[in-house]
Amino acid sequence: MTSTVDRCLLVGMHGYTLPGRLRDWLADGLGGVVLFAGNIADRDQLGELVADIRSAGEDVVVAVDEEGGDVTRLHAATGAPHPGNLALGAVDDVALTERVGAAIGAELAALGINLNLAPVADVNTNPDNPIIGTRSFGADPDRVAAHVVGYLTGLQSTGVAACAKHFPGHGDTAVDSHLALPTVTGDLEPHLVPFRAAIAAGVRSVLTAHVTYPGLCDGPATLSRAVLTGLLRDELGFTGAVVTDSMTMSAIAGGVGVAEGAARALAAGADLVCMTGDFGLQREVRDHLVGHPALTGARIAQAAARVRALARPVPGDPTTAATTAEMADAARGALVADPGVGRLDAAPYVLELSPPRQGIEPTAGSLLAMLTARDPRVTGARLAPDTVPGSPAGRTAGRPDHSGGRPDHTVGRTADPAAGDTGMTADIADRALSDALAAAAGKPLVVVVRDAHRVPATRQRLGTVLANRPDAVVVGIGTGADRPLAAGRYLGTRGGARVNLSAAADLLVGARR
Repeated sequence: MTSTVDRCLLVGMHGYTLPGRLRDWLADGLGGVVLFAGNIADRDQLGELVADIRSAGEDVVVAVDEEGGDVTRLHAATGAPHPGNLALGAVDDVALTERVGAAIGAELAALGINLNLAPVADVNTNPDNPIIGTRSFGADPDRVAAHVVGYLTGLQSTGVAACAKHFPGHGDTAVDSHLALPTVTGDLEPHLVPFRAAIAAGVRSVLTAHVTYPGLCDGPATLSRAVLTGLLRDELGFTGAVVTDSMTMSAIAGGVGVAEGAARALAAGADLVCMTGDFGLQREVRDHLVGHPALTGARIAQAAARVRALARPVPGDPTTAATTAEMADAARGALVADPGVGRLDAAPYVLELSPPRQGIEPTAGSLLAMLTARDPRVTGARLAPDTVPGSPAGRTAGRPDHSGGRPDHTVGRTADPAAGDTGMTADIADRALSDALAAAAGKPLVVVVRDAHRVPATRQRLGTVLANRPDAVVVGIGTGADRPLAAGRYLGTRGGARVNLSAAADLLVGARR
């Protein structure tokens, strides 16, 4: 059963080139590799890496989270050119969403990637949700369902398999499963609507949620036979591959542990177990699965067959990909602006208070940088941790950088945005904020936040800014649930992707010349 168990594992890796021991494991039957921004230097390198991975074994899955919008691996250094799900849901043009899915799929297919861990099918009904937010198409189950089907149809028309996530729903949580195990006590049925639609539309895989639904499962849904077999297979009729969210997330690793969690997930009905972490842990998990009493040969063979099928492309009728202009129009259409918020009468000072998203790789998107590129007279500061992948963190400075161009991202210690922490010690943050307000005197002030309503430190600093500068324009790059904090001077982008920020920049200072 050893090589068959290997087929059921999807592992992460470090670096830009395929390690020899991972190459050997792929030759021995490893199911596949999931790639992150840290594995991507540029397009040419990524293409070579994917080709190397796929040539190392037979029917190898190469997966990536390229949702578009705030979650991007291929465009992590610059921000995504796709407006993101919440923006697309707000525009509510399902045909456009299908074309965006096709644009993402075409890019992945050209690189040889055959599984995209998208679309997000969660219905974001909880405004305090720390991990779904703008990744969802919205809070209405039917609207979310329509756009999920549009996205997966466009994506799969390119031959890249789609993966609806996070089953049976992560939208009504106030806890990030990367950090702890969320419990959902609300009605499950509305959250199943998009998954039912995705299954009916032929989605090729479904990714599980590390979330507990009392009455349905005693622990994480990922480990529940009642959820993965009883609900997903028997009731909803799904016949494709079930992929787990990463077993190294705290909701699993901090409970039953990664190795036993993997065994229980496979026994419950999962087919492909996702693991980040180092090679030693991955092999430890694999060895734990071999001969595990809960895993029969028939169950593992069934799972392995589904993984093999997932790796093979299924030709479809190609959907026309969305153009750059169409996606820019969608981002502009998704903007929400209070009356009177529009073109600024002078070059502004831009104060960015937006901490990075916890649990997912942040991107380098900066409204300050975009505005400076349009008008070199723009100045500002970012009082949040550096969000450029691979950049240094933990450095300390006495004041923010008020120059144009890329701001100085200086912090006093590592950030924990989930705890309301922007990464600075309070005294450093207060001094930096005071310096920024002084530098903004006599200029229009733009303050950038992300869902400040649920981040206490950001909410407090925003309050301080508005007490001093009630004329400031507040740009919210999250869901828009923080709009009431802006006292009628709000511009919401419904996403922090490059194209969303560009739409805001166009409105405030005009299009880039």
